[in-house]
Amino acid sequence: MREHGGTRAEAVRAVVQYRPVDRPLNFLETPAKDIFGINVFNDEAMRERLPRPVYEALRRTLDQGHPMDLGLADAVAVAMRDWAIERGATHYAHVFYPLTGQTAEKHDSFLEPDGRGGVLAQFSGRQLIRGEPDASSFPSGGLRATFEARGYTMWDVTSPAYILENPNGTILCIPTLFTSWTGEALDKKTPLLRSCQVLEAQVRRILALFGEDARASVQPTVGAEQEYFLIDRNFFFARPDLINAGRTLFGARPPKGQELQDQYFGSIPDRVLACMLETERELYKLGVPVKTRHNEVAPGQYEIAPVFEPANIALDHQHLVMLQLQRVAQKYGMACLLHEKPFAGVNGSGKHLNWSLAAGSRNLLDPGTTPQANAQFLVFCAAVVRAVDRFGDLLRASVASAANDHRLGAHEAPPAIMSVFLGDLLSEVFEHLRRGRVAPTRSPGAIHVGVDRLPPIPRDAGDRNRTSPFAFTGHKFEFRAVGASQSIAWPMTVLNTIVADSLDYIATRLEAASRRTPAQFHAAIQRVLRDIIREHGRVIFNGDNYSDEWHREAARRGLPNLADTVAALPALTRREVVDLFRRHRVLSPRELHSRYDIYLERYAQDIMIEARLCHRIARTQIFPAAVAYQERLATTSRALHELKLGHCTAVLQEVTALLASLQTAQAELARRIQEMPAESSVAQARYARAELLPAMEEVRRYADQLEMLVADDLWPLPTYQEMLFIR
Repeated sequence: MREHGGTRAEAVRAVVQYRPVDRPLNFLETPAKDIFGINVFNDEAMRERLPRPVYEALRRTLDQGHPMDLGLADAVAVAMRDWAIERGATHYAHVFYPLTGQTAEKHDSFLEPDGRGGVLAQFSGRQLIRGEPDASSFPSGGLRATFEARGYTMWDVTSPAYILENPNGTILCIPTLFTSWTGEALDKKTPLLRSCQVLEAQVRRILALFGEDARASVQPTVGAEQEYFLIDRNFFFARPDLINAGRTLFGARPPKGQELQDQYFGSIPDRVLACMLETERELYKLGVPVKTRHNEVAPGQYEIAPVFEPANIALDHQHLVMLQLQRVAQKYGMACLLHEKPFAGVNGSGKHLNWSLAAGSRNLLDPGTTPQANAQFLVFCAAVVRAVDRFGDLLRASVASAANDHRLGAHEAPPAIMSVFLGDLLSEVFEHLRRGRVAPTRSPGAIHVGVDRLPPIPRDAGDRNRTSPFAFTGHKFEFRAVGASQSIAWPMTVLNTIVADSLDYIATRLEAASRRTPAQFHAAIQRVLRDIIREHGRVIFNGDNYSDEWHREAARRGLPNLADTVAALPALTRREVVDLFRRHRVLSPRELHSRYDIYLERYAQDIMIEARLCHRIARTQIFPAAVAYQERLATTSRALHELKLGHCTAVLQEVTALLASLQTAQAELARRIQEMPAESSVAQARYARAELLPAMEEVRRYADQLEMLVADDLWPLPTYQEMLFIR
């Protein structure tokens, strides 16, 4: 085998010869229910280790928002330290989510010199509450100058600390916020907590209007489905584009893709299932309530999903899901790909954000059997409709990234037009309200499948719509546009804030009527709902969001179609959006504008990295392989001509023409890389979209055609067929 195909051939051989390590997990010795939460400093651990007055004071802080004094923090810190050391911890880490979108952490040892040549294990309330990592190297969007290095991590008391295991020890991880010396948010969690607080206040106003006890815990609840790909690590390391960009920049379409629809919910391969089982056990230890696993649509694609949790804890758990997927995959010789579109031509990966509202144990978005009679439910539902219509561009911007641009609008993801799916029954209710009529009560009924021995199956209030970016699915809204690699913090922050704003609008109108008779109050509710649907009902759409007809209809309705990140992010500068975040104290104008700059800069940087990769791989791997094949063809052609057995000049001419075109495209890409403007992030992002992306596509076009011609033993990169189907 020639040198060009050596790395790829070795990768294939290694995959075929893979044997699992002999370390089966014994599920009988350690049932899942016995290990759930064992590495979490949860309520059970606190109740067991804290003095009763301290525990009760801490519960008041957690349940009722009472401030925590330093004495209480000292007691919690000592108990937390002892608990962690018993589990092998030598260090603690304040874990936070800077505006890189990733998880960050700084480890500090418990051990401190005692002044007598020995050491003591120390951990005070002050150390628990506050840390001081360097803030200068994190993106700040102008909030901090490089020389202004001070940043603070502050303990998020609402999210439990946990132990992260390592083969050589454990670390006590403490969820924290990350702010500048001036108190401005440098992270994703701080605005999320602010938005939860705002939403809670507005929900309480609505509940009070309906005469409900407002003392129950009120919070948004979230369940985030995580899609991902698994490929063998030998293939991963033979693909510089996967290593550096997380997606393949080259790859011809394989003879078989997902067109047979035989992957979805199919039998899970043994190696993959073993990896899933260990991942779930690691997550169980961390108290992550993962519930579902299955094959996804594309070959090599899978999904894991937890049950609903409070939004803040769901955020921490979502980052742990991504971490454990990648860590455990390595143990089984695989790489976990979280990029939104790692392979062209097959489905990409999303992170469907299932969002609801809870008051105590009650779901406020559960319509019951007759949603028409549930005025309170309709108020919350109408608030969501109004929020999506008024701030659809902001919702779109919350999921904008270079990676997600490859996915949105394709046949596994919703389009960039933000609309709301309500289903037939709920849409009928709102249509009657729009017309000022009382909607007739209509039961969803039952499904009869035509098999006598099976009982009738209760029908849900509406079907599901997989093409809708924001769909009501019975007791929750599913925001399907979130990308697989994204933190759910920013989409949740936006969603909480815009819904809180609409609830504020509704509560203000209804409070004027709350002191009237019940009949007058319910008449006021009907008027508010009617006005909302008349003004904002244009965002409701129950049909096929992929269709050309919908795109034309959406344009007629005036709904924005923000096709890419460069088009979407200016929503963050719109006056109404700036006022929204300022008025509700979720983000100051400076904090919001910093995110606009950071996300634009990240978009341009991501595409520039891909452009450099595209040029280098084409020049140093694909071009030499094609030249080697050209030489082989030329030699073969001469030999056949001498033997008068015909010739292969047609293939040689095709390869030669493609090589010339590839050279031209490479040169043009190199020129555009060099001409990247040095001024604002806006100019760079626009240039990346308009100049770099088309130039990269042109290089890929010729490279993928060459892959279909060059001899298999010469082609240097693992192919789609190998990566997606050899496990």
